[in-house]
Amino acid sequence: MIEPTVTMPPKRVRRPPARRSVRPPREAVRFPVLAVVFVCAACGLVYELELVALASYLIGDSVTQASVVLSVMVFAMGVGSLLAKRLRCRAAVGFGLVEAGLALIGGCSAMVLYASFAWLGESRYVLVAFSLAIGVLIGAEIPLLMSLIQRGQAAGADRAARAAGSGRAGRQTSLGERDDAAGTVADLFAADYVGALVGGLAFPFLLLPWLGQLTGALVTGAVNAVAGGGLVLWVFRRDLTGRSRALLVAVNVGVLAVLATATVLVDDFEQAARRAVYGERVRVAVHTELQEVVVTGGVEELPDLFLDGRLRVAGRDEYRYHEALVHPAMNGAHARVLIVGGGDGMAAREVLRYAGVRSVTVVELDPGVVRLARTDPALAALNAQAFRDPRVRVVYADAFRWLRGAADRLQERYDVVISDLPDPGITPSTKLYSEEFYGLVARVLTASGRFAVHAGSVTDRPRTYWTVDATLRAAGFATRPYSASGRAPGFAAGPDRADRTSGTERGPGDWGFLLAVRGERPPALRLAADAPRLRSLGAGTLESAARRAERTRGAEPPPSTLVHPRYGA
Repeated sequence: MIEPTVTMPPKRVRRPPARRSVRPPREAVRFPVLAVVFVCAACGLVYELELVALASYLIGDSVTQASVVLSVMVFAMGVGSLLAKRLRCRAAVGFGLVEAGLALIGGCSAMVLYASFAWLGESRYVLVAFSLAIGVLIGAEIPLLMSLIQRGQAAGADRAARAAGSGRAGRQTSLGERDDAAGTVADLFAADYVGALVGGLAFPFLLLPWLGQLTGALVTGAVNAVAGGGLVLWVFRRDLTGRSRALLVAVNVGVLAVLATATVLVDDFEQAARRAVYGERVRVAVHTELQEVVVTGGVEELPDLFLDGRLRVAGRDEYRYHEALVHPAMNGAHARVLIVGGGDGMAAREVLRYAGVRSVTVVELDPGVVRLARTDPALAALNAQAFRDPRVRVVYADAFRWLRGAADRLQERYDVVISDLPDPGITPSTKLYSEEFYGLVARVLTASGRFAVHAGSVTDRPRTYWTVDATLRAAGFATRPYSASGRAPGFAAGPDRADRTSGTERGPGDWGFLLAVRGERPPALRLAADAPRLRSLGAGTLESAARRAERTRGAEPPPSTLVHPRYGA
């Protein structure tokens, strides 16, 4: 018997409903996180450069200050990365507090550093402390952000694994998670490095010329606080408790209030600090593109001229320095004279006292100094209106570059070259005390030309002084050392920094000079027959000046070159 075939309707297979694709948290927050990393990296580098620039201005020797700031900050960044591990369980609020602290400390660092120099006379320890604190906070940024992003990725991966089941799908999810982590690290570091580039370029070309060091640091801190706080309170708000959110809002509002108040009061602060540094008689204070220029004293008084905090000209006794620098070099032909530096006009004044001078070329880096020396009544009276003399020509250029081209370009040579430069221990001047620079000078001197060099204090820094002497001789010069004394008590005239650590201005006890000629025979140290009447120099004075310098001679140091500078601060 054949059983009838019963056709059953096909069994309907129930398919799971289509899932909405869950966008990984990394994709949702990628742009705002990278944007904030970019901004914070730019701010961090601005803090670093601001510390280096201000420390070089306040303390001197930019190479040393840059080395201290960079080494301490890099070390501190490593410490900050380790300390950030303790905040991983509260990464959102930790990152918000780190950025608020960085904004406050970095933004106020310039004011505190300047205040410590002005009122305490010492800023080295403050510099190290700020470098350490800023480095720790910068080092904690990336680890905390990574913790936040990885936490979001882990949650997304768990959801995807549960939906796809275990086994092969789970293994693929794990591999994708590792790929996402590696990609996130690459993105974060790329944004960090690009932000550092932008901050490094913005500091010298935008912040420093437009806002100055103090206001620039404060504005950078405000940008840092807004970026860091905004990221946490907006993108990672679900990782915050109500109490944490209130804490972050209060802290960031407080930081912004402090920075805004300091910005409003920065001009008053700067004036008060300037009075603490230079005294109550500050008459002119201007920031040129290169440095701060301050003139103290009344219009009818002998002025004092400060460049970047260093007393460059003291009206009471500057004639001792400039007479000793210029007049021994004028013994011989002196129709054509080159002055390297000397933007204050005092060396040109002494040169122009000789009737035989036909032309004087002054090579000065900062036009602002010459402009002030021309227009300020007290300075113009002190330099006897030297820049109005038709025989004087001013060239605004780096002396090294200018001489490098002048040696080939100029048809005539100079009878006298005078190096009226800051102390060789001040780093920006070091290349102008190098064997290479002296070789360029030799090329523009006539066969019988003379070269006068200010070389720092003989008694206070003898090794620096004799290094200049050794460098001149290595460049093919024969030298005659001498010094000048008689500084007015309490003054540090000439291009030396005043010592304010004890609350008084105390400069080195003398000025050291070297008179050099090409060849092997040292020049005679005497005045020209047509020398004008001088207040501080005579035959006996020059002889004693030479003996005074020779008494400090010790073992011969090696010469200084561009690639191996040997001058210390």
